[in-house]
Amino acid sequence: MFEKLHAHRQARAATPRCLRLLPLLVLAAALLAAVPRAAPAFSGFDFEANRARLLGLLVRTQLESHHFSHKRIDDELSRHAFALYLKTLDFQKRFLLQDDVTRLRAFETDIDQELAGRSMPLVDLSASLMKARVKEVREMVRGLLAADFPLSSRETLETDPEKLDFCRSRKELNQRWRRILHYQVALRYLDLLDMARTEAGAPGAKDAAPPAEDPALRAKAREKVRAAYEQFFDRLLKEKERDYYDRLFDAVARAFDPHTNYLAPLQKEDFDISMKGSLEGIGALLREEDGYVKVVRVIPGGAAYRQGELEPEDAILKVGEAGAEPVEITGMRLRDAVELIRGRKGSEVRLTVRKPDGTIKVIPIVRDVVQIEETFVKDMVLGPADRPVGYLRIPSFYRDFQAINNGGKGRSSTDDVRKALKALEARHIRGLVLDIRNNGGGSLVDAVDITGLFIPSGPVVQVKNSDGSVQVLADDDPAVVYDGPVVVLVNQFSASASEILAAALQDYGRAVIMGGEHTHGKGTVQAMVDMDYMVRNGRFAKYKPLGALMITIQKFYRVTGETTQFKGVVPDIVLPDRLNALKTGERYLDFALPWDTVPPVAFTPWPGPIRGRLAAVKAASARRVATDPAFAEIRRAMEESAQRQADTRRSLDLAAIRAALASDRARSRTAPHQAAPFDDALPPPEADDNATGPDAWRKAVREDPVVREAIQVLADLGGPASARKAPSAAGSLLPAREQAPRHHHVPAVALPQPVQGPVERLP
Repeated sequence: MFEKLHAHRQARAATPRCLRLLPLLVLAAALLAAVPRAAPAFSGFDFEANRARLLGLLVRTQLESHHFSHKRIDDELSRHAFALYLKTLDFQKRFLLQDDVTRLRAFETDIDQELAGRSMPLVDLSASLMKARVKEVREMVRGLLAADFPLSSRETLETDPEKLDFCRSRKELNQRWRRILHYQVALRYLDLLDMARTEAGAPGAKDAAPPAEDPALRAKAREKVRAAYEQFFDRLLKEKERDYYDRLFDAVARAFDPHTNYLAPLQKEDFDISMKGSLEGIGALLREEDGYVKVVRVIPGGAAYRQGELEPEDAILKVGEAGAEPVEITGMRLRDAVELIRGRKGSEVRLTVRKPDGTIKVIPIVRDVVQIEETFVKDMVLGPADRPVGYLRIPSFYRDFQAINNGGKGRSSTDDVRKALKALEARHIRGLVLDIRNNGGGSLVDAVDITGLFIPSGPVVQVKNSDGSVQVLADDDPAVVYDGPVVVLVNQFSASASEILAAALQDYGRAVIMGGEHTHGKGTVQAMVDMDYMVRNGRFAKYKPLGALMITIQKFYRVTGETTQFKGVVPDIVLPDRLNALKTGERYLDFALPWDTVPPVAFTPWPGPIRGRLAAVKAASARRVATDPAFAEIRRAMEESAQRQADTRRSLDLAAIRAALASDRARSRTAPHQAAPFDDALPPPEADDNATGPDAWRKAVREDPVVREAIQVLADLGGPASARKAPSAAGSLLPAREQAPRHHHVPAVALPQPVQGPVERLP
């Protein structure tokens, strides 16, 4: 997510002052001068409590001073922070009782006072309650698993914690755990049964009807579940008081917006490591959300990307080495889960994931070195020989800032796109499909410069700072590298810099935007504040390391004045997309900054065919999509996915569980194709489209119904645009007196990509 912010920090000397972090930082002397006013709270010898009081004061000062929203930490924000904090304690409602929550809620509006350098009784009480309840539940689970029980029952298990209340009594909690364990043992029993039948060479073992229950196998399943939960409880009981403080500080930060986070020292260290761009692991950005470890983004070029089954919004339930017993990671701290996922290059890790629609899947991934800079542009020629169409995919907006800062010419997505466009033009393409699906963002300068390859000089995006000032970032090059018709493909994982490109091409009338209902809606920029900078010297230096804050400081707006934040970019042509059934995007995140507007800036629309033909093109596309069997299959998959998301109850009958797993496997095998992963190692453009391995992406593109429909839309638009030079100012959307806004050169800054939850890791 923040893979380019490290480069941003290296390059900030060349960045305009309003985009640099330094002016945002409060001088340490000023901050330390404020601390003595809370001196009584720092008396005594409780090192951890005193450190937390200092850190709470720092967190409050930085958030109130620098966050874009200018929120105050008051009773209302305290209530929001408390709700987030409670979720981090026991989101699945498997430990705390209603009376416990009532006791904690007494401090619901006191968080603002606790961050003023005072004691933090909320943390003290929550840590005490959780440790006591974990010990009680551990004994409860041991007792429940000690006795044998049949795996057939008419009961059901509710798997959505949002539909559950905290238990009112220990008896009710015992019954909740009894159903949880019944389901877990049934799943493990079926795993063991499948393994035994597969080893015996039974055909179709996984989907065959199970024999009568085997008591010995059932006992083995109970033992494996018991061992997994023993590890789980041990991890919970090893948590320190500092872990609870960290959760509270992060909850306060996320109450400002979902991309503002507190990074504890170890989390900051992992963040810095991930910025170096080379790690051995699976190549995925993860976050901790409501007790689950979720996938935020799969890094192009990494092991998971090449394997192809791990996707954003997947929740990782278990992690296991090949041939070893998997470890349950639900409720595990993110850094502990990451340690399990990381491993030796060439070794296999098996991830048990729950898809957003509820499907459970085991994904084997061979660990490899992840090179973030290997996220390169890909292109090919499609369509009939008499009307060839170019296809160009931008997996991310990459730029080698380090090489540039050292005086070299680092590789950039702008240079690669320019080169690809010229190569496609040499093959006389009649239109271009520009694919930025699943592109989570990257370098801001490349988002602006790539836009400039398709338009004459002009504004591309507006950046509003926390002080209310607005900058216009413009393309200053009047040259247009490609002037033919363009269709841009987006989906709900197109975010940040991708949305800047799509919005600008849409506003200029330069391209038709196609895809799902909306893009991600991430229209903000974050900067990191190193908390150790605040206490470099003096009597508080002993409390280091203190971690860091990631704070939202800016917001993006289109040239027409609307922000891309929250709503994202709505395509001109909305297509059926299996992602449409998922609640993913900024609009679904707690406390996301709202959609709003700033005044528009003057720009000259593109004189091509889109504005005059768009209505007819949309109608023609709708007719084709309505009768296309591939899109009918996608619509069917969307409906099934929505139904599975709504039906969160699971049967506790062994036969029903077996049938559900078989149905999940069948759906996985027949899932409609859309936006398959692309491998980084590219053969020459003339290579066989049906090849396997590194050339398989070409075949996937040709079979993609969205790409096929994009080619039809290009045909509806007609040939290349008539004008090959910059349009005159007569076509501007603003009066003449507004024709000269103050433009700025684009700074060398990278955009953070969507993030929510405490922190992300790149294993």
